Amino acid sequence: MDQSRVLRFIGQVETCRVVLLMVLVVAFVSGLQYFELSPVLLSIVSPGNSTISEFRKSNDTTKSAENETFLASQEASTGLKPYNRTTEVLKSSEHKFLNDSHKIEASGQRRRSNETASSLHPLQPKIPQIRKKYPHRSITKPPSIVISIKQMNNMILKRHNDPKNSLAPLWGSKVDQELKTARDKIKKAALVKKDDTLYAPLYHNISIFKRSYELMEQTLKVYVYSEGDRPIFHQPEAIMEGIYASEGWFMKLMESSHRFLTKDPTKAHLFYIPFSSRILQQKLYVHDSHSRNNLVKYLGNYIDLIASNYPSWNRTCGSDHFFTACHDWAPTETRGPYINCIRALCNADVGIDFVVGKDVSLPETKVSSLQNPNGKIGGSRPSKRTILAFFAGSLHGYVRPILLNQWSSRPEQDMKIFNRIDHKSYIRYMKRSRFCVCAKGYEVNSPRVVESILYGCVPVIISDNFVPPFLEILNWESFAVFVPEKEIPNLRKILISIPVRRYVEMQKRVLKVQKHFMWHDGEPVRYDIFHMILHSVWYNRVFQTF
Repeated sequence: MDQSRVLRFIGQVETCRVVLLMVLVVAFVSGLQYFELSPVLLSIVSPGNSTISEFRKSNDTTKSAENETFLASQEASTGLKPYNRTTEVLKSSEHKFLNDSHKIEASGQRRRSNETASSLHPLQPKIPQIRKKYPHRSITKPPSIVISIKQMNNMILKRHNDPKNSLAPLWGSKVDQELKTARDKIKKAALVKKDDTLYAPLYHNISIFKRSYELMEQTLKVYVYSEGDRPIFHQPEAIMEGIYASEGWFMKLMESSHRFLTKDPTKAHLFYIPFSSRILQQKLYVHDSHSRNNLVKYLGNYIDLIASNYPSWNRTCGSDHFFTACHDWAPTETRGPYINCIRALCNADVGIDFVVGKDVSLPETKVSSLQNPNGKIGGSRPSKRTILAFFAGSLHGYVRPILLNQWSSRPEQDMKIFNRIDHKSYIRYMKRSRFCVCAKGYEVNSPRVVESILYGCVPVIISDNFVPPFLEILNWESFAVFVPEKEIPNLRKILISIPVRRYVEMQKRVLKVQKHFMWHDGEPVRYDIFHMILHSVWYNRVFQTF
């Protein structure tokens, strides 16, 4: 009897142990699924899956083992782990997709949901967490750290002279050597004492700029991807008026360029992604949804499309690709796979994730007429500009209300600070003012910067951490005034402290720099805004090639 009881007891204990072990196994597997680690383990133990987590599982049953071995060896030799690599990177470029929309969506379904930008760029900036409830709205308080123009210039020099800041291509190409040769020639540029076209005081180094520009004209070739559905891609005429016009004008002139375009991607130094961030927002954003996930997914799917169709993206992980985007949301929508690209952004905020020396500050130009994109430029001569400072605009953001509360009702008659006014009065005030205040709205950028220049008014930029256009080349402090946001109460004191002789020289330089901010319909003109945008992209690319 005692022996049977002992055996029964032992059986119960064993049963409990088995049950407990099963519970632990179930809990362990559930935990893996919760933290999304099971796909990683499966990729190791399952046959046919890659053991390198950065590589995407290919859906193409005809993938080449030789290509896979080659790419793995290139990765081992360079130490670079590319984003979203497919095993078809050496596939011939003539195999185009017949239906872009279908292929974009199909390739997008293969993308990992947990991909981030953290491993894409060696100097990837920390991306702050913007409020989740209203992700489309800007931060409504001043930045905790303010970076001066002098500091930005130093950041450019440091980045352009440090090989650690560049992404080495996975395999070499003739164009790499051409860029290195151009870099050496620019650094050894002959001294330019005087130039009939360029006014030396406008530039950090006129010799460097002139030589770089000449080499761009002689050397640069750009490949434009044909993929992408209209109107988000390849439809510049839809976005050539209004405050986002820079996207449309650049796209139009780039896609019709005879000098710079090439149809052979192996000869391209740069690759242009021709989309409009404004049209993307208009077509895909769901009103009041407070979510841009579908916009981000659409752009990510496009990268999947070209990455699986061309070796060019995978060779450099996108570091020789560029695009122009003027919508406020563009910086956050083009993180992830686009972070390695040269991003030409109107919302150029160095305090968030704009990488000075890699990315390009895109001038925000407000175009009212396709026939006359620059408007009626010019204004009164300095002696006839009787208004000290002028501003008018909607009370967007936190800076403008402070500006109006401080100065709109003051007794000083030479400070014309208004809320919104009619367009004719707005232009009339600009043409009669010495200084035009360019105060940030929701974001750091404003079309007033370019408007001030075109109307001969010295820009007064009140926008902490705004990277002004063409900073790589232009000495902005020689023709513009930068006032920290905290100094708005001292605005008038700062402006009247500028000597008359100094103001006259600054205004002269504003007139001289106008050529760099003017669009030309038809064929672009040397040193105009199209060429200056392209030059900034070229310059940053050249100086990140070691």
